[in-house]
Parts: sequence; structure tokens; C-alpha cells
Amino acid sequence: MMGDGGTGLTLGAGYMLVGLWQPFVMLIPIIGWAWLVSNVLDKHAARFFLGRETWGLVHLIAGLAGVLAVVLMPVPGIGGFAAGMLVMIAIYALDIGLFVAIANKDERVPEHARLTLDMSKWKEARAARKGEKSMGTSKLKIASPSKAPMKVPEKGTPDYELRVAAEEVLLHGREVRASQIDIMPAGEKQYAASFLVDGVRQQGEPLAPQQAVAVIDFWKKCGELDVGDRRRKQTAMITVTADEVSTPIRLTTSGSQAGMKLTMLFDPAASVRRKLDKIGLLDPPQLKAVRELVEDGSGVVLLAAPSDNGRTTTLYALLKEHDAYTSNVQTLEFEIDDAIEGVRQTPFDATADGADYATQLRSMLRRDPDVVGAAEVPDVQTAQEISKADLERTRVYASIRADGATAALQIWCKAVGDKKAAANALRGVIAHRLVRKLCENCRVAYTPPAEMLSKLGLPAEKVKQLHKKGGQVLVRSKPETCPVCNGIGYFGQIGVFEVLPIGPDERALIAKENWSGLRAEMRKKQMPSLAQVALRRAVEGVTSVEEVTRVTAPAKKPSGGSGRKAS
Repeated sequence: MMGDGGTGLTLGAGYMLVGLWQPFVMLIPIIGWAWLVSNVLDKHAARFFLGRETWGLVHLIAGLAGVLAVVLMPVPGIGGFAAGMLVMIAIYALDIGLFVAIANKDERVPEHARLTLDMSKWKEARAARKGEKSMGTSKLKIASPSKAPMKVPEKGTPDYELRVAAEEVLLHGREVRASQIDIMPAGEKQYAASFLVDGVRQQGEPLAPQQAVAVIDFWKKCGELDVGDRRRKQTAMITVTADEVSTPIRLTTSGSQAGMKLTMLFDPAASVRRKLDKIGLLDPPQLKAVRELVEDGSGVVLLAAPSDNGRTTTLYALLKEHDAYTSNVQTLEFEIDDAIEGVRQTPFDATADGADYATQLRSMLRRDPDVVGAAEVPDVQTAQEISKADLERTRVYASIRADGATAALQIWCKAVGDKKAAANALRGVIAHRLVRKLCENCRVAYTPPAEMLSKLGLPAEKVKQLHKKGGQVLVRSKPETCPVCNGIGYFGQIGVFEVLPIGPDERALIAKENWSGLRAEMRKKQMPSLAQVALRRAVEGVTSVEEVTRVTAPAKKPSGGSGRKAS
């Protein structure tokens, strides 16, 4: 209303603080920001269970704050409007950047699915989506080693049905968070797919031999492998894109009298890319001891673990602790899972003609390297070649399949043959297992009974609470399957370690095969055993007592020979 003196501001004038063209200019960043939030950020939060509702509220507040920054800018005129627009853009950029930074640090988001602010990659993803639409109704985009896309057959044809069946196996593995899929014979006249999820094998539905072989042949074609070769081991890298996320997959095929086998390993490079302080070593006792072993730079350090328990990850983490630009660091590997900057990595093909593993390793050791990583010790010849090397100037990390530190030492001594030579070569043993981590979204806390704590050797006055797997969460007071772990109760893995530095006293005990004396010596030095470290992780709530028992229980002895020469 106008005052009696004719001065003041009418109510209607309050709504005319901007020109007719200015709201349309404001819509440009608002529409771009809103599209990004709804089509990328919100879907990403929903897919990886990152608190979609909370982030929705954050985005809503940011959107409103951006609009108010323009409308309520106290500076009049075009200058004020421009300043408000800059503040709006800054708020929207902060909202997007904050989401990307926090989401990328969440362990539920795999490395290959992390968001980037590189617009060129977004354009590539958009082009890939257009390509998928033009190829039909396939759920996956498959690129061969030569980057050629695998075209989708016409719907209704046998080739199309085969593609759907092959994709279903991979999509199921992706859904259950498998790190590896195997299709292999499972009894007489039957095949089956199995899925390795956090180190535990899950069996899939049986497959008829004809269908299984056809699926294997399909993936061999995707990898540009020789489909007609049913026996020889063949390997290829392909790229599979689903839901805008591209994943490298290593295909390995081989055959035997029982039938063909296909292994699909998801993103092998990402699975072994860990720093030494991120693999599970206790800090400071174990991490400090391992770094002292690295600094020593001489002799043999045994890396001991069963299959599929992270020996390659540990080996790569140790090699990265050495300066590859001032030292000559080399490896001999059956499969190179990831490229290590500055390290000369040599693949060994057991099926190719030429020198065997031990001979090739001997040739490498004779070239005066500073550090050598032997990814396997497959036979006694390899162990003997390592023990004969100039170990005063060369550090050798020898990876052995063994259940623990003592077992690795026994295997090493037996393979070398000369107990004194075997002991003199040693500087340490790093044994480890992988335990599954409890899902933080559904784990259940409980008060452990005194009998349990006594049996585990845990002090009842200090351990008041432990955790066990859940698998369910309450949604509106009703139990539902946990969306993070798919009802398993575990999500991810962590290493539990046993680190044994070996000095003159320990070498003397090893030469005499005095294993009980060696264990007593380790207790004097207060180096925790693998079981003790695993229990500590249970007390911390990282894993459960049931998982500790599963992992640390003595392995059952096979009824027959394994067929391997040493480890």
C-alpha cells in the first residue's frame, strides 16, 4: 500500500525486482543441475545404497539456496543479478563436487564405478548408451580385446537366445558381487556355474553340457580366442558395460578329459591395487616389522597364503614399497594382474615352448637385480635356484601356497633340501588369510557369554560386546533382506596377518627344524599369531567369531595327492 505521503513501495512492485528475461537465464543452470542430480547422482546413490533420501534432501536445499542467492541478492541492477548467478553456479558446483568426493570414498562403490567430473568421459558414456540402443535389447555391451563391439543378433534367433543365456550368467555374478565366475563340469553329464563372493564359493544352477559349452564358446568368441581349441589354456581381456559402468574381465579357458572350463575374473587390476597400510596389517607392530623387512633389502621373504587369499595383492604392495626408479625391481608371474610403475614384470607361459619357470627365474637372478618377486614357487627346482642366488645383494619375495607361517617354512626347507642353506636364506615370513568383513548396514551386536570368551582366550572384563552377521534390516518395522550385502551378512574382505622377522636365532632354530622353539621365540618378541589378529578384528567389530573360526580352522587333509611338486 502507498503511504499518505505518496512514498514507499507497493506490494506489486515487490514482485518486479527482476526483468522478464532474467528468469529464463536463471533456468539454464537450474535445468542442467537438476538433470545431473536426477539422472546421475540420484541413480548412483540408489544403486550403491549411499543414503538416497539424505542426499535428496541435500540436493533440494542446494537447489533452493541457489535460487534464493539470485532473488535475494542485495545488489541492484544487472551487476547484482550477475553476482547472484555466480553464487548459484558455485552452490550447484559445490553440491555436485561434494557428492562425488564423498561417494567415491565409500567402500561400497567399486573403483571402476567411481564418478568423475571429466565431461569428455560423460560424452563417451552417452555415445555408448546410444550404441546400446541401436544394437537391440541386450543388457550388456561387450567389447573384444580389439575394442570391437559384439553385435547383438536378431531377436528370436538361436544366436540371440545364446547371448541372453551367456549374459544371464554374468549378470547374476554381478548382482551377487562375485569377483570371479567359473563354468565347469560338475559331475557326470552336467555343468554348473559357481560364483566367488568375498572368498566364498556360491553354487549356481546346473547347466546342460550342450548349453554350457555353447556359453563358453560365446565368451571365447568375445575374447577372440580359438573356439576350436578345446584343451589348450587361452586368456583374453574383454570389457563389459552395464548400467553405464564398464568393467574389464579376464577370460581364461582350458580343457581336460572331464570337459571345458571357463573362468571370468572381474577387474583383476583393481582387486590387487592396495597400499601396504591398507591390506590389514596391524599398525604399528606388524606394519613396522614389514617395513623394516623391506628396508633390509636382502635374503628371502616368504609370502604364505592358500589360493584366493590375496598373495598377489600382498606381493604387489611390498614391491611398491621399493623405489623402482633407483632399484632394479623385477617379477616373474603366471598372470600379470596389474602394471606396477617402474617394475619389469615378466609373464611366464607354462604351455609355451622354452625354458621352465625355475630356469627363467635363475636367468633373472643372475642379472644382479635388487628385488625379485617370484609369484609362485611351483617346484623344488625353483626353491633351490632362489636359495643359490646372491641374497646378500638381492631381496626375493617368494610366494608359497601354505596355510600359515610354520607350514610355509616347512615347505621351503623341504623344497630346498639343505636345511642350513634354506634357513640362511630367510629374512622373514608374512603369512595371511582373508576374512570377510561384517556388513555395517545389518550387523548385529550381542553380549558374548563368559564361556565363549574363556574358550577364545578373551578377557571378559574388557570384551563386553561382539558382532555377528545379520542379513536383514527393518523397513517400516518389517524385516527385509539387507540391500547392501544381499542378505549374506558380510561385505568385502580384509587381510589378517602373521609377520615373523627371522634373525640369527630364528635361523638356527629353523635349521634344526625346531618349530616349537621357533613359536616360543616369536611369543617372546610379542609378534601376534594369525588367529590372534583375526580375533582382534572380531573384537573391533570388523568381522565375526564365526568367520574367524571358519578361516583359521585347520585345513582338511586331502585323501589323495595333489599332483603338485612342492607348494
